[in-house]
Amino acid sequence: MAVQDAGHGPPGGAIVDVTTWTGELACHLQAAHRWSREEFAERLGVHPQTVAGWHSKPSIKPRSEIQAALDTVYERALPPVRLRFARLTQPPVETTAQALRVAIAVVLRGAEVLLVQRRDGGDLHWQFPAGVVKPGAETAAVAVKETRSETGVHCTVRRPLGSRLHPTTGVEASYLLCDHLMGEPSNLDPAENAEAAFVPISDLTRFIPAARIYRPVLDALGVSE
Repeated sequence: MAVQDAGHGPPGGAIVDVTTWTGELACHLQAAHRWSREEFAERLGVHPQTVAGWHSKPSIKPRSEIQAALDTVYERALPPVRLRFARLTQPPVETTAQALRVAIAVVLRGAEVLLVQRRDGGDLHWQFPAGVVKPGAETAAVAVKETRSETGVHCTVRRPLGSRLHPTTGVEASYLLCDHLMGEPSNLDPAENAEAAFVPISDLTRFIPAARIYRPVLDALGVSE
């Protein structure tokens, strides 16, 4: 696989030359189109379980006829989709822990709080929606935007809850208490997440151990350890 810079050519940014499709690349193509597993499977003419297998075994190489179907889907993709695919397939940029900041949205809907089930290698774990804060970006805007792009839920920031160096990742994490405005949660980022859902605040520590939750978040939600 090679990534070429389109330079001043047609809109669409980088062009990815895929010689052999793997489960991981197929999942990136699905995510770039923002399709559900069922939608992706329908366009490829395969069973949704085949797509699910690519998510669980990213190194798998699909059969030759599926390779051809994936080529066709990619060749017909619109420029914005190709650009998203190129970004998803690029190696991660190395940054120092101090340079990386994330905005974490704690979104309330009555007695419920919004969570996403994150893919972490072969493991799954629940967390609050989060997004990287790029230089010059507003933390609150990132929290709102990432929540919408990951889950389809629209929210507004009520107030910040503070920041800390995350004990697991070592990045600077800023927490924002948010209120639900509209939308039911849906997993719009299948490459990164497995599920999105509102859960009862009273059950929060069944999804995320209390020891992993920032103390001001627990206080704001009225959850005791």
